Amino acid sequence: MSEKWLLGIIQNKVLENKQANIKRAREMTEEAARAGARVVVLPEMFNCPYSSKFFPSFAEEYPGGETMSMLSETARTEKIYLFGGSVPEKENGRIYNTCFVFGPDGQLLARHRKAHLYDVELSDGLCFRESDTLGRGDTITVVDTAFGKIGVGICYDIRFPEMVRAVSLRGATLMVIPAAFNMITGPAHWELTFRMRAIDNQIYMAGAAPARNEEASYVAYGHSIVTDPWGKVVGSLDEKEGILVTEIDLLRLQQVRKEFPLLKHRRTDLYELKEMDKNQSNN
Repeated sequence: MSEKWLLGIIQNKVLENKQANIKRAREMTEEAARAGARVVVLPEMFNCPYSSKFFPSFAEEYPGGETMSMLSETARTEKIYLFGGSVPEKENGRIYNTCFVFGPDGQLLARHRKAHLYDVELSDGLCFRESDTLGRGDTITVVDTAFGKIGVGICYDIRFPEMVRAVSLRGATLMVIPAAFNMITGPAHWELTFRMRAIDNQIYMAGAAPARNEEASYVAYGHSIVTDPWGKVVGSLDEKEGILVTEIDLLRLQQVRKEFPLLKHRRTDLYELKEMDKNQSNN
């Protein structure tokens, strides 16, 4: 297993044209691979505007959907691990917010459905109820790769520290979070949350956000980010479309855990995280 490798984060601008979104995501993924990224992460709903009215018409079934086909083919041709952000997935009459993960051979490695649905009514006027159109997932997802174990969550999942801790306890050294924080929660919590989850669990955290589109009904914050196990921001973007390529250094992770053995100091005689049955984990 390589001790140092490059992670690519894609921040594409999402339009109401599905085919244009898919084409742009592929182009940017190929560019990240040419820059040396061996693992690439796309944003939440990278092929679909983040709006309940679009989810049903943009939703695809697996296998066979044009978005999933692009992800599989791109992973295979570029010889990368591709974490396909998230897309609206249709199955048995339900729609899910789902991240499909493909390996360098183009085969599906995992599927993470967003476990925590974003149902909020903020005093600033933002009201969003994902549960009106989306079903929720029921798995902790950790993917085995040639670069170590990588956990997956989607957006609101990061706000639940138990989920990130469960991923860490299952051996993940990196957790990727395709996410579309908005212009209220983004400035307040985006960087803070990624830094804190990295510190809590002594892992790398990576947030892949869509670029900001001021014309959309839901305006994403952008600012894709990677934080290291000490909580340092090792790379970030602004609100515009872009590609972030950063180094993941497992020696750095080992150093932090050795010098500051936080996970070993947990008082499991006082508290313990009840993990889900491992048969429910996608790994």
